[in-house]
Amino acid sequence: MTRLPVVALTDCADPNALARQSARIATLFGATPTVLPLGGPDPEGAAALTLLDLLRSTDLIGGPTQPVVVLVNIAPRDGHWPNGVPFCYFRHGDHLVISTLNHRVLAPLVTYLGLTEVQVTDVREVLEAAAAGWAELAPAEVEEMVRTQFRSLWYVPLLARWLADGRPVPARPAAVREPAPQEVRVAVVDNFGNCKLDRPAADLPGYDGAEGLSVHSRREGRTVRVRCYDRLPDVPFGEPGITVGSSGIGFAELVVRGGSAADLFGLRQGDQVFHLTS
Repeated sequence: MTRLPVVALTDCADPNALARQSARIATLFGATPTVLPLGGPDPEGAAALTLLDLLRSTDLIGGPTQPVVVLVNIAPRDGHWPNGVPFCYFRHGDHLVISTLNHRVLAPLVTYLGLTEVQVTDVREVLEAAAAGWAELAPAEVEEMVRTQFRSLWYVPLLARWLADGRPVPARPAAVREPAPQEVRVAVVDNFGNCKLDRPAADLPGYDGAEGLSVHSRREGRTVRVRCYDRLPDVPFGEPGITVGSSGIGFAELVVRGGSAADLFGLRQGDQVFHLTS
């Protein structure tokens, strides 16, 4: 069995859930996975940027790469699906990505990596095909996994293993929607307190100007004018700035050099920073 590395992004982030998922993936792939818990007030926004960054990190290699399996379990917060949103899959180069069909999470891949289509699976259809073809699953076991709410634990690792093995998993193509225009928000607050935004710096109106941008300070309840800089080292020590950060394709970061922008402005994941029309 090929020992493919597995990276999982999930909002089921308590230690019990992480232990069970890690053990199940390790059993199926023969290697300990990297499971990244994405909690906080806006796990969808954090997952969208993290998935983009994860796939981007496999580029600029200068030669062949080793395949990686990426699992994403972030359910849309819309209450639309009776037993959870379907799971889909696609490939980025040689890498296999299995994700909940969450258009907000996948939207950055449409814009910046050219993703146009995913393959959507049905749990019962896949499990019954596997039981009839290559998997030793009794009807009662199939029914248990079909009915369970915890599909990211029982179904997704199996789907990943079968796709990695080249099994004929049934699926249907579905287009991925282009993201709708929206307010600029904090996607991730890193361990330094830098606020990683969900938009390239070049797309922020006024970023190239000398006047800077008006940032909403939740701590003070007002807007604060913040200058823009090309790079983090250009920001004066102890002062705030908006600069091109390490994420996405030139995505912006709100920083305080030598301090915490999240603390200074009272911002957290999912908070609006400013409007595109500012």
